[in-house]
Amino acid sequence: MNPKNPLEALPEVFVSSTELSEAVSRGMRRGLLRQLGPKVYTKNLMDPPAKIVGRHRWQLISRLLPGALVADRTALEAAPAPDGSVFVVADRKRDIHLPGLIVHPRKGPPALESDRPFIDGLFLSSEARAFLDNMAPSRRRKSEVSRTLSREELETRLEEKVRHYGEEGLNKLRDEARRIAPLIGREAEFRALDGIVGSLLGTRDEPLTTAQGRARQAGLPFDPTRMQTFELLFRELRGATHGQPAAVLDAESRATLAFFEAYFSNYIEGTKFEVDEAADIVFRGVIPPRRPEDAHDVLGTWRLVSDPVEMARTPASPAELIASLKRRHAIVMQSRSDKGPGQFKARSNQAGMTVFVQPELVEGTLTQGYDLYRGLDTAFARAVYMMYLIAEVHPFADGNGRVARIMMNAELVAANESRILIPTVFRDDYISALKALSNVNHPHPVPLVRALGHAQRWVAAVPWGDFEATRQVLARCHAFLERDEADALGVRLQTPGGADSAEGLREGR
Repeated sequence: MNPKNPLEALPEVFVSSTELSEAVSRGMRRGLLRQLGPKVYTKNLMDPPAKIVGRHRWQLISRLLPGALVADRTALEAAPAPDGSVFVVADRKRDIHLPGLIVHPRKGPPALESDRPFIDGLFLSSEARAFLDNMAPSRRRKSEVSRTLSREELETRLEEKVRHYGEEGLNKLRDEARRIAPLIGREAEFRALDGIVGSLLGTRDEPLTTAQGRARQAGLPFDPTRMQTFELLFRELRGATHGQPAAVLDAESRATLAFFEAYFSNYIEGTKFEVDEAADIVFRGVIPPRRPEDAHDVLGTWRLVSDPVEMARTPASPAELIASLKRRHAIVMQSRSDKGPGQFKARSNQAGMTVFVQPELVEGTLTQGYDLYRGLDTAFARAVYMMYLIAEVHPFADGNGRVARIMMNAELVAANESRILIPTVFRDDYISALKALSNVNHPHPVPLVRALGHAQRWVAAVPWGDFEATRQVLARCHAFLERDEADALGVRLQTPGGADSAEGLREGR
């Protein structure tokens, strides 16, 4: 350190000492330093004090309370509380107030071998110790944040633990808590922790306080993050006025509509046939020898969507929802024994960066999701919600999109409303709308509601008739074009006899 100017070698923020006191006084008189708190100074004269402290909070705590143990709620949250509070175990009793930071020390057993080294000589409570400390009741004044997390918050974290790491992970935490509880005087807290863990694992009957905890205790754990997205879509759909009455169709027209529903739904999923090939499969039973499984996918889908009795069935309970899903999936995927027709997935699945609901959470998430479904007012709202619920849970190893759209259209058929078809040229709009709602950081439900509303209006405008006449209408609407082909031609899905549907979509018509 330069004896002439010892401040030059000091960091942006520092804690004064006897050795530095004269230099600090001189620096303050000359306007070279700012005081941030007792013995705490900074050479930064520009930035807001709270920002400066925030950049160096752990280093400051380590200088003010050497060897302190980060504890209580801070050990679990790994960050200051909303008011800037950090809780530690140290020899000091009085709080330390700095801009944007309040350090709350308390007496307690020092760091154990199982506690982890942290920043600049601090220690961090082990997960087991942190849970035990947070089980202890804490008193606070009105304006203060609690030293410990609430029972509900702890229960939520323990349920997340078993959801992410399984029963083995939660049992390992409990075993470690049992071992260290006598070392830190937390035997009573361990008994309370043991009760919550046992209830989550189904070995105890103690009442739990959170929806996630109670669902797991009942054997139906669910994905709370997905439920937040479903609630967002539910709020968007409440009181939705969309809905197009179904046209009165004769038998031939109904068969044509069902054919194109099956054709487009499979095309979306990559099961691609020329229209004539698909017609041979459906109407003449011609199974291409090189693609028998793909052909049966189209045929199974068509059998479902052309069955007026089956398509008028909607679930009256979570159990009926699950039974209906399995029944319809078994029909669509009957030729693919490797995909478990009618059986929920045994392994996780994903599309791109989207990881769908974990296998053990499927039934519970569907059950929780059903409670929102039954609160929707219109057939269109229930149809959109049902489709997204199934697509986002992705309960099967394969065939989820087709089953989701079958469930969607069953809601509409049961209410005598026009079905929703996603023609090939509109596929990217549909997928983009799904992704917009599935965006973890900024889920946006409006594009999906608009896209499906527009698709329903398009279907209602098509004059469904005999097969060949309808195919010609759909071709004039550009329905069969791939998106890159449509882009090259500068066209989009067009409403029969009307303006380009992209304009209608933008205007919400």
